[in-house]
Amino acid sequence: MGWTAILAALSGAIAVAAGAFGAHGAEGKAVEWLRTGSHYQLVHAVGALIALRLDARGPALAFVLGSAIFAGTLYAMALGGPRWLGAITPLGGAGLIAGWLWLAWSLRG
Repeated sequence: MGWTAILAALSGAIAVAAGAFGAHGAEGKAVEWLRTGSHYQLVHAVGALIALRLDARGPALAFVLGSAIFAGTLYAMALGGPRWLGAITPLGGAGLIAGWLWLAWSLRG
């Protein structure tokens, strides 16, 4: 499975840490950003590992990269980064959608 599997597993760990920080150490809007980012990142870390088991490497990579952009921009804003990062967040979401569409295409019979 290689590097994509390792990145997916690390992504899952980061998602749990971000969610825990959002639940116990953040305040205000940061809590929502951390909750949303960690949810999407964790779901797509698992999705990437499943895609790899289905021998769908491209969609798995799209999940890992898309969630890094999507969640990463939310995490950055939660930690005090500039709000303009929110304009980049949808690019990560588009990568996640593309990953699901790619996975569906790769599984067609």
